[in-house]
Amino acid sequence: MQEDKVIGFRIFDYAVITIIVLLAIVAVFQTYQISHLNSEVSALSSAKTVVHNSTNESFGARLTNIDKPLNASDLSVINDAPNAYFESAAQRLMNGSLTDQILVVPANQSLHAGPYIYNGKPTVIYIGATSCVFCGENRWAMALALSRFGNFSNLYEGYSSFGDHNLPTLYWADDNYTIPAGVGFGNSYSSKYINFLSADYLSPITQGFEIQPLSYFVSQASNETYLKAMSFMNSTKQFQGTPFTLWGNTLVTGADGIVFGNSTPTSTTLPLTYETHAQVFSQLKNFNDQFSWGEYAAADVYIAYTCQQINDTAPICQLPAMKQLISFIG
Repeated sequence: MQEDKVIGFRIFDYAVITIIVLLAIVAVFQTYQISHLNSEVSALSSAKTVVHNSTNESFGARLTNIDKPLNASDLSVINDAPNAYFESAAQRLMNGSLTDQILVVPANQSLHAGPYIYNGKPTVIYIGATSCVFCGENRWAMALALSRFGNFSNLYEGYSSFGDHNLPTLYWADDNYTIPAGVGFGNSYSSKYINFLSADYLSPITQGFEIQPLSYFVSQASNETYLKAMSFMNSTKQFQGTPFTLWGNTLVTGADGIVFGNSTPTSTTLPLTYETHAQVFSQLKNFNDQFSWGEYAAADVYIAYTCQQINDTAPICQLPAMKQLISFIG
């Protein structure tokens, strides 16, 4: 009977030890998962200026209304956005209350390369790719910023590539997303203050992200204006990936904001991926969530760079919070 009790206790002890070991293994595994996820989020957040490789990424399947011109209502969300939204976003940016990461580079740290003057006006130059996820997010902020100095007669619904998150974006022109390769030059933008010269590398967005060196953009230039602009960007030797932009005399070697929705992105999930164009326009129009505040704040940074180059002559440059941001940039 005593022997039975001893055996019973041993079995109980072994069971307890086994459970403890299993719980320890689970805890270590969960800690590893959390650490790994955090490192992936950190990597995504710091990926503003690298050439993205979409190899082995899972592919989406969305082409809904691709290349469709924006209707008057949606175009108005961009062209007629209230200055009060830009002012409020600039205030949030300056007081540090934004959730999204917005890159604000002071003049003494920025890469100066211009200004690039064409037809007597400073020029915003954009180089990107229709397949690029960071270009896709960044065009929302760019369009809002450009709207403060002029307007678009047309913009088009688009997406980043299936292999690069397939998120809703704007295209500057009705680019053919199925052609093997090429560059889409041009847009429907006009302004009395600035020029806007845009170039997107075109590749089938049903594949992964693709880009070419800047020398390719030079070789494909559609006219003398774009040849000079692409050659100028190439001469800076600062290309690190897309988007690659010039605002006045400030080179921006990536997207200036990590604004992908209303929750924190992970390495595999960007909230914006699951939204429609209609939802994006609704958020930008209503200006009451994290995504819209972030996009307007990212636009504010581009606006501040541009205001410096036109001596603050556009009305947007005179808003109090914008003047504070312009002063900070120097």
